[in-house]
Amino acid sequence: MEADGFVRRRRMTAETSGNDPGVAGASAGAEVRCIVGSLTPRVGGETELQTVHFVLGAQDQTEDCEPDYEGLPQGASTSTHMLAGAVAGIMEHCLMFPIDCVKTRMQSLQPDPAARYRNVMDALRRIVTTEGIWRPMRGLNATAVGAGPAHALYFACYEKLKKTLSDVIHPGANSHLANGTAGCVATLLHDAVMNPAEVVKQRMQMYNSPYRGVLDCVRAVWQKEGPAAFYRSYTTQLTMNVPFQAIHFMTYEYLQELLNPHRQYNPSSHVVSGAMAGAIAAAATTPLDVCKTLLNTQESLALSSLSSGKGQGQGQGAHRHISGLAHAFRTVYRLGGLQGFFKGVQARVIYQMPSTAISWSVYEFFKYGLTKHQHDKRRGED
Repeated sequence: MEADGFVRRRRMTAETSGNDPGVAGASAGAEVRCIVGSLTPRVGGETELQTVHFVLGAQDQTEDCEPDYEGLPQGASTSTHMLAGAVAGIMEHCLMFPIDCVKTRMQSLQPDPAARYRNVMDALRRIVTTEGIWRPMRGLNATAVGAGPAHALYFACYEKLKKTLSDVIHPGANSHLANGTAGCVATLLHDAVMNPAEVVKQRMQMYNSPYRGVLDCVRAVWQKEGPAAFYRSYTTQLTMNVPFQAIHFMTYEYLQELLNPHRQYNPSSHVVSGAMAGAIAAAATTPLDVCKTLLNTQESLALSSLSSGKGQGQGQGAHRHISGLAHAFRTVYRLGGLQGFFKGVQARVIYQMPSTAISWSVYEFFKYGLTKHQHDKRRGED
């Protein structure tokens, strides 16, 4: 004979929940549903006990669950992405600035004999020994001022476009095309803000830089070359950074699928993915970076070599400025040959690996912390 199952419902008051240890965690007024299954006799006298379910109210479920990491940013404000991006950008550039100084000097086409270095460590040692311990940090303040707003726009734009395009191209899943496209568009905003800071920074990093400080450099460039000088390398920068960021973001997201498929907050996976993505993208775009450095610095010895016809090929008369990507490409090839396009590749890769690792790990950390704080605040208000 089968005993019918039954469903009992009761409302828990604060006093009742305190007296009943089985539901001590339930909040006052929460609904508790107990579903007791039936006892059904089977052939041979065996009795089967059906499933017993205890379903707590929705309020208890939300209190015990952890917020989903990848789900958090979807409910976060744009200001969260901007703040996390700004902190990540400033830390990335500041921590790696000495290596960036070495990269700029090693990309010089006609370096001074005193500024010819065998490798990155040799360059750092000689710069500190001969020019002072703070010399590799010249131009840091200009970079910090530019990196904050540039990376704020960069990450906020990337996150917004990545989600929007992914929903259109491949709903409910990761899309490499969406990642690459979002990275390219975000680069347009980043470089528009960062390019003037790059010009000032690289001119102050060069050997025997004539500028006393950042403001002196800005004033001198403005007076002698005009405001357009701060954006002379913008098209070259975009030509370099658009493929750089496309490779960078696609590689990062691909490695995240392999190393962190559930997209939890995992610092080690962010560091490894960021470092590998930065190294691959940096090596692939080094020729364009050499041209960008030449346009930013307007290297005096390179200009004099062109004017006197000492480079490979014929001189072209007096060269006041090198302007445009095509002119920069011709100059690099004339003065350095094919290998000239890969000057400083070692320093660039060494710079970009920890740089992108720092940027991604700091960004993901602050994104997680800020959005989790917002989630907890909303939960407390509810």
